Amino acid sequence: MSEVEVDRRAFLASVGVGTLALMDAEEKAEELEHYMLDLMDEKANAKARAASGLDEEEAWQEARGPRGVGNLLRPSARPLEPMPDKPTFVDFFRLRLAASNHCLQSAHHALTTGQPERTVLASLLHDGVQGLIKADHGWWGAQLYEPYVDERISWGIRYHGALRFYPDDTVGYEYPDLYNRIFGEDYEPPDYIRQAYDYARNHRWYMESRLVTVNDLYAFEEGVELTIDPFVEIIERHFKTPKEGLGYDNSPSAHMWRTIANPDKPL
Repeated sequence: MSEVEVDRRAFLASVGVGTLALMDAEEKAEELEHYMLDLMDEKANAKARAASGLDEEEAWQEARGPRGVGNLLRPSARPLEPMPDKPTFVDFFRLRLAASNHCLQSAHHALTTGQPERTVLASLLHDGVQGLIKADHGWWGAQLYEPYVDERISWGIRYHGALRFYPDDTVGYEYPDLYNRIFGEDYEPPDYIRQAYDYARNHRWYMESRLVTVNDLYAFEEGVELTIDPFVEIIERHFKTPKEGLGYDNSPSAHMWRTIANPDKPL
């Protein structure tokens, strides 16, 4: 496996040493993951960037804004493609959701290692909400998806962000060495992350979330190009698409889908 290489100095320069010093442990970890996902997306979108007329530096620096805000909520010179009248999850995945290459790699690992279809789908979904919001994305993602999927899927997504800080030898999940290299061996997540981990670790669905972290770890490989096509039938079996289209079915998260579809709406 050829993982995304992170240049420590480049990462620190992208955040700013002074800014990094003000972050708590969770914020640092989130920033690192977003940086890695941005690296992957930058490589995957090189052709689109060239077609848009933006050079690499312009694209990288384009309207950075608050770190916890998803790219959909940042000003962009590139207009979003219109959504269908009754959009499905596949439409959102292709046109709006974030970290698509990373999520495809995560789902591919789950599929090829024989994990349950609900775990494959959870892995495909787990970081998609980052187009809207990056802070506490496990909780946001669970809220976005839970009206449409098995409760175990949304539960697994909710707690994957906390579990990634804690190893589990029974499934071969080690604390990422990258965290040690970037932040030092004294890295400690905040109390609410520890509390979430303690709760999840003792829950009967613990493995639903733990497997998402395992698949997450194997999903930063450079030079791997995947499509959503192998997962469409799994989505059809396990994602309850409303006949009105996502965002128009009056579910508890319909407003989130509408915002993702049209983040430029003024009211």
